[in-house]
Amino acid sequence: MIKPLIFIVGPTAIGKSDLAIKLAKKLNGEIINADSMQVYLNLNILTARPSKKDQKLIPHHLYGYIDGSIRYNVASWCNDINNIIKKNNKKGVYSIIVGGTGMYVDKLLHGLVQIPSIPESIKKESENLLLKIGINNFIDKVKNIDEKSLNKISKNDTSRLRRIWEVYEYTHMTLTCWLSKKNLNFLANQKYQLYLFTPNRKEIYNRVNQRFINMIDSGAIDEVKKLNTLDFDKSLPIMKAHG
Repeated sequence: MIKPLIFIVGPTAIGKSDLAIKLAKKLNGEIINADSMQVYLNLNILTARPSKKDQKLIPHHLYGYIDGSIRYNVASWCNDINNIIKKNNKKGVYSIIVGGTGMYVDKLLHGLVQIPSIPESIKKESENLLLKIGINNFIDKVKNIDEKSLNKISKNDTSRLRRIWEVYEYTHMTLTCWLSKKNLNFLANQKYQLYLFTPNRKEIYNRVNQRFINMIDSGAIDEVKKLNTLDFDKSLPIMKAHG
């Protein structure tokens, strides 16, 4: 019998991973990462990846398995997690999916638009153009290309601004047009239970502050220094990680 998926989602530092371990012990489940930064092997402390002890205690998947030099994305994650879910379904065990990256969970549940992968050359071109003409002129360009998509994002979100420009530059179709197409679905007829935890803001701030101290004490600064020695492109997703 196929077990329903269990999603544990919510803000950072609220104890999702600890809850997942307790649940996995009780239900005979396996834990799967849904955090966009915990996939990277170069950052352990800064991304608050589960400890080696915890990972030995309960099977964990999709943690620390992608090199930081790779532009990992939600489409790759959806394919990777789908393969693990299928294996767990065959074994008859629960898949307990844990993380704070809402977009990852949303795309897994509701499907993914099959936009062609944008070449690195186009991404570099958008980065250089933004630097050359400034954000206000770049926003004007994006507005002329796809005003609907522009109105859905923060004007300070340069990653999403560039994404709108890049999609049109490479495919000659707007992001709005792509999003209107039929989604690629991953979880056909798969039942699931989603638990969204939303502690009050003060409690979250206190937990985040304590986590920051714990990270510093555990060697987060040295971890970042080591990352910087790898001379990764500053536009890579891993370079946007923060504790």
